[in-house]
Amino acid sequence: MGTNVFDELFGKNVFNDDVMQRRLPKDVYKSWKKTLENGEDLNSDIANVVAHAMKEWALEKGATHFTHWFQPMTGITAEKHDSFLSPLSESRAVLEFKGKELIKGEPDASSFPSGGLRATFEARGYTAWDCTSPAFLKEDAAGVILCIPTAFCSYTGEALDKKTPLLRSMEAISKQGVRIMHLMGYDNVKKVSVSVGAEQEYFLVDREKYLKRKDLVFTGRTLFGAMPPKGQEMDDHYFGAIKERIASFMKELNEELWKLGILAKTQHNEVAPAQHELAPIYSTANIATDHNQMIMEMMQKIAKRHGLECLLHEKPFAGVNGSGKHDNWSLIADTGVNLLSPGKEPHKNKLFQLTLAAIIKSVDEYAEILRLSASCPGNDHRLGANEAPPAIISIFLGEQLDDIVKQAIKGTVTSSIHGDDLDTGVHVLPVLHKDATDRNRTSPFAFTGNKFEFRMVGSSMSVADCNIVLNTIVAAEFERIADILENVPDDKKDEEIDNIIKDNITKHKRIIFNGDGYSDDWVFEAERRGLPNIKTMVDAIPYSLEEKSIKVFESQNVFSKTELESRAEIMYENYSKTINIEARTMIDMASKQFIPSAIKYTRELAGSINSVREACPEIDLQVQIDILTEVSKLLADAQKALMKLKNRIAESEDMPEGRAKAEYFNHTIFKVMGELRKPIDKLEMIVDKKDWPVPSYGDLLFEV
Repeated sequence: MGTNVFDELFGKNVFNDDVMQRRLPKDVYKSWKKTLENGEDLNSDIANVVAHAMKEWALEKGATHFTHWFQPMTGITAEKHDSFLSPLSESRAVLEFKGKELIKGEPDASSFPSGGLRATFEARGYTAWDCTSPAFLKEDAAGVILCIPTAFCSYTGEALDKKTPLLRSMEAISKQGVRIMHLMGYDNVKKVSVSVGAEQEYFLVDREKYLKRKDLVFTGRTLFGAMPPKGQEMDDHYFGAIKERIASFMKELNEELWKLGILAKTQHNEVAPAQHELAPIYSTANIATDHNQMIMEMMQKIAKRHGLECLLHEKPFAGVNGSGKHDNWSLIADTGVNLLSPGKEPHKNKLFQLTLAAIIKSVDEYAEILRLSASCPGNDHRLGANEAPPAIISIFLGEQLDDIVKQAIKGTVTSSIHGDDLDTGVHVLPVLHKDATDRNRTSPFAFTGNKFEFRMVGSSMSVADCNIVLNTIVAAEFERIADILENVPDDKKDEEIDNIIKDNITKHKRIIFNGDGYSDDWVFEAERRGLPNIKTMVDAIPYSLEEKSIKVFESQNVFSKTELESRAEIMYENYSKTINIEARTMIDMASKQFIPSAIKYTRELAGSINSVREACPEIDLQVQIDILTEVSKLLADAQKALMKLKNRIAESEDMPEGRAKAEYFNHTIFKVMGELRKPIDKLEMIVDKKDWPVPSYGDLLFEV
């Protein structure tokens, strides 16, 4: 039999289970698997054998260096390369990679955000191998690098990254999920895993045009720009034919991702012009998080090879859809049972009903920190706008589950709604069996068959944050339920389960909303229900330090109070610095590009008026005079806003980092930035295109 592209490519650059099974001695492989399954510490002798096999495999594929690949609080990945060379004598060296180098690394912790956890002079930090996420090879201009996924913590043990708390939260929900399943009669379950699929949206623009826009280069989004005559009104880009240049990019992207063992499944045009989406098949939460970071990095790298630039900002263009990242979340037992699968008869599936009731209660009680988990400066532009859920957390269940919920509130669930057949009226087309529930793209947290889809996450963000929160809050509720059920006699257990389901849903049904999340009516209805409407990142951060938030994270050993405080400081600082860079970029562009171009245009227009008046005094020049007057007024407005922004930025320079400074940038600087953009965008619609100093929205969105 011949081979196909998948046989040749898939997992080619991954030190996965199949490779380990082939390369490790049988007894070592068995010990290794036992270590993984039981969550035990890795024996140093086993680590040495694994490290040797990993090194030999990497060397055969051209690797010269290895790195502990980790995800610090900057939001991107980090790596420090070390070669396999070790000195044997003054004139000789050997290629060496020991177990201790595999297990532990030591990057400089003082150079990464710590939120006050570490002083600048306290430099020591450690990376620890996440042996549940396979090592992989990165191929680029630096050569071939062996990348070892790791967690990153300080010398004193606090998490300085996104992976450590994610792994803690996965352990928490597994522990409590196993308790629940044992109490429900699933005695052979040993582990409950979090399954995640992260759909990634992104824009592709021409790189030459991109490089002519300082705002895109420095901030990832356009800080100025008038809408072109055509945007996304015709809905002709969504699922449309993929342009050849884009298709070429997607082909190479798929091949590179498949080499890394990433199950890139779906690709298509998204709603906005120049916007696209990639969706992978589900993986365990920490692997899915690693994969998504690799996907974003690979997108940006491969785009450049095709003369393109990949924009991962949540709102690179005002007036068209922003980009998100839909986090599909479910719970799977090691026996294959999906706790979120209703089955053919949901009304009889008590495990599903109890899991659903636990999630409903958790999301309602901790809506604020779930909202925070989808917060970043860029996402403030997107949430509540086009093709994005509002800033209000709610749950969509659909007709089938809504019916189950209503029955549960009354006391007993006895029936389930099932989908009927869909007859198109065309005999040559097959009769389709409909799902019992439609989909709701306006919901931030929607049930979609056997999982929940959290649609609020920003396109540039790590999915670790939202999964940490989901895992933690559901684990806490599972623990509460398990504590109750373990103290109930067996003959009363079913009755108590029904009572818990009814109580959770009755008290927290306000979070369930199956309507249009984009409508103004929902904002008023949500307020009536008492649901929080947290509009910005800065507004969301304080909720992480509320007593109930600290309690739930500490109870599940996910975050300490100190770690939460440090993360709040990092988020405040990140917001201030982001808006500060944007504001300074606006000042630079307005001062050096837009205002001089508009002045040049007025000079040319005034000269034209004088020339025509001198040559033909009888001609009415009112049109030219009106244009000159309007441009001059807009120039004055722009200059006034520019000076105001400069002054406001100057006022912020002596402010210490923290909440007050972030609120100043959110409430004051951001507002003045809008005041400067307004006249500049109007000028773009008047000034001759040849005189306008940057590519327009039309150039960027439609000329790819």
